[in-house]
Amino acid sequence: QVQLVESGGGLVQPGGSLRLSCAASGGDFSIYAMSWYRQAPGKQRELVAIISSSGGTNYADSVKGRFTISRDNSKSTVYLQMNGLKPEDTAVYYCYIGLRTGPYWGQGTQVTVSS
Repeated sequence: QVQLVESGGGLVQPGGSLRLSCAASGGDFSIYAMSWYRQAPGKQRELVAIISSSGGTNYADSVKGRFTISRDNSKSTVYLQMNGLKPEDTAVYYCYIGLRTGPYWGQGTQVTVSS
């Protein structure tokens, strides 16, 4: 059974940094793209960053230059390094992978940016 488990969220001051991790289990994910989404209160879930199987990346305009997505296929883990955090980055962050068997989401990790 495919499972995605996020970690690394928390409370941070504006301008601070956090590193999120998403550990995948239950399959070989090295040939699939993996993504981070976020959902703020009262807003729709939005794509933050995506990394392809070969390491190509793409980012939402709102996080370009501040966030970096990476992956370690040997650990089946995808990371999101978040620098220069802003209050508007406050949201629940979700890991996502789309497989032939369907879409899979993690349980989410809360990121709160506040002074």
